[in-house]
Amino acid sequence: MTKRPVTKRHLPTSPFKAAVAPPPKQFTMGDRVSHDVYGLGRVTGIEEGVAVLVDFGSVQHRIMSPYGKLNGL
Repeated sequence: MTKRPVTKRHLPTSPFKAAVAPPPKQFTMGDRVSHDVYGLGRVTGIEEGVAVLVDFGSVQHRIMSPYGKLNGL
């Protein structure tokens, strides 16, 4: 039997600040991006909050949110 990872909850009386979640990445049409696997590309399509379509030159890929390996330039 394996245990699921436990998320730590923040107590209101704690003297330490609660961890702040980073804001979600947002891209617009024409943005230049870099992907850890596919390299440099340009955003050609957007599905709000779901995915972005990126043209990497020879191939297009649909990158799903939360865009872990995709970075804006």
